Amino acid sequence: MTVPAFDPISPEEAVTLDGLFRERVRRSPDAPAYREFNPALGTWETTTWREASAAVARWQSGLAAEGLAPGDRVAVMVPGGRAWAHFEQAALGLGLVVVPLFARDRAGNSAFVVADAGARLVLAGSATDWRAVAAENVDLGAVARVISLDGSADPGDPRVVPLGRWLPAAGGALAGSSESRALATLVYTSGTSGSPKGIMLSHWNIVTNAASGLGSLPVTTDDVFLSFLPLNHMLERTVGYYVPMMAGAEVAFVREIRMIGDDFKIVRPTCIVSVPRVYERIYERIHETLAAKPAPARWLAALSAAVGWRAFQHRHGRAGWGPDLWLRPLLDRLVASQVRAAFGGRLRIAISGGAALPGSVARFFIGQGVPIFQGYGLTESSPVTNVNTETNNDPASVGPALKGVEIRIAPDGEVLTRGPHVMMGYWNNEPATKKAIDAGGWLHTGDTGRIFEGRLYIEGRIKDIIVLDTGEKISPTDMEQAIIVDPWIDQVLVVGEGRPHLVAIVVPSGGASREEAVLLSRIESHCRAFPGYARVRRVIVADEPWTLDNDLMTATLKLKRQKILDLYGERLASVYEEDARIAAEA
Repeated sequence: MTVPAFDPISPEEAVTLDGLFRERVRRSPDAPAYREFNPALGTWETTTWREASAAVARWQSGLAAEGLAPGDRVAVMVPGGRAWAHFEQAALGLGLVVVPLFARDRAGNSAFVVADAGARLVLAGSATDWRAVAAENVDLGAVARVISLDGSADPGDPRVVPLGRWLPAAGGALAGSSESRALATLVYTSGTSGSPKGIMLSHWNIVTNAASGLGSLPVTTDDVFLSFLPLNHMLERTVGYYVPMMAGAEVAFVREIRMIGDDFKIVRPTCIVSVPRVYERIYERIHETLAAKPAPARWLAALSAAVGWRAFQHRHGRAGWGPDLWLRPLLDRLVASQVRAAFGGRLRIAISGGAALPGSVARFFIGQGVPIFQGYGLTESSPVTNVNTETNNDPASVGPALKGVEIRIAPDGEVLTRGPHVMMGYWNNEPATKKAIDAGGWLHTGDTGRIFEGRLYIEGRIKDIIVLDTGEKISPTDMEQAIIVDPWIDQVLVVGEGRPHLVAIVVPSGGASREEAVLLSRIESHCRAFPGYARVRRVIVADEPWTLDNDLMTATLKLKRQKILDLYGERLASVYEEDARIAAEA
């Protein structure tokens, strides 16, 4: 069967998320849907849409035998892959509500989500993974069945059954839901402060958001996505999972995040969806490699990025032509093509979202011909509201609003959004829902921004804005973005609310100096463009990295600012007391 290169499914044709899947199976049954590495065979396996449909039917038969009713919640504790996709589609077709968990999250966080959602069935990576969750002092009595993906069992918990024993040998005809406004998924917030909240997204929320995204960055049936973010992350789920389904593109799942470099070269994707931290890591590795090379090689790399950036700006009408652009073809062969080869050499769409991408990182990659498009949104908006496009790309912005998405700036500078992408509300939390969505249907994002020439520019978080004791206001996010590109600094938090000056809490990179004076000097070199009052005057060196394991980072790789502030509160107080004493004695 010949499939046209551009074959999008409209929201009206899909109606629901499982309807989207069934329509894709009908249109292109023999086209590749998913690719995944089979460690037992040591080979990559491709699944067609027809084969995926047969697998979903088996999962659906298994779920139907559990006596679940439409609206019941089922949780999935695996990061991604074909099993995740088959489980999710089977559940949605039965009218069940899918609750995705971050597979590497702390057991206590996972237990909270499973209990709060009232999940009746859980798909876990292993019996051991579930045992850790069940050991938490949380009431998980609603859970009647746990399926272990790796085939392990737990003699002490009869609810746990290996997948091979649970999954039927064959399935029947696919069941399907038909109510587009029905609750499809409960996605829990990262929880940068306080307990996570369950965000209720309907089928229509996500279907329309995927369609709007596809309208901004057209994806074809020839495209191949490399999926490496966990599918509990709504950016990956909507843009890296449902957009390909809507377009008829293939999704290859990375083996492990540590093997992403190899998988880029094997899969050779044309599209990726990522958070800034991944681009930052690749940027840092490239510059570490360059640091060991002779000066001419470093000079060529910098020249290639600068000329490429000028060419990009010229193409978008933001810079004039200059004779240095004649060097672009030569520099592309010598340098830029090698940078693109690190991504497989075929990349045409590289989405960045979830947090702000440092300008220096964006300029470097775009200058080398890596087509990065920064976007914006939040889980509560399904999640994308804005994204740069091929013809309108300013990486300092998050681009124009998607079709069907309304954006406006409130009098206090807060970014508001309205449209079919806005969540149904927070699970069992009407006060929080009313606080987030006003009477006019506008979702309050908590971010500040401005609109210029139709593009949205994010300026910071309302709650994160630092007000010094002088009344001067500072966005710590902007400063942290400027600092984090330093190869000696792995993580940084700028603080100073109600204080006379700023302090940076720093996690140095491995092997880097831990001397305060050295780190402070490097920070100052990156912050010269900021006003004088926005000067970091002291550095506190962190005791350890901020990770998921010590609960100082969220599942979406955002720092838990308040927890870090609480952890270093005494040291911060001591630093400010010392500075006050020195100032008094001067």
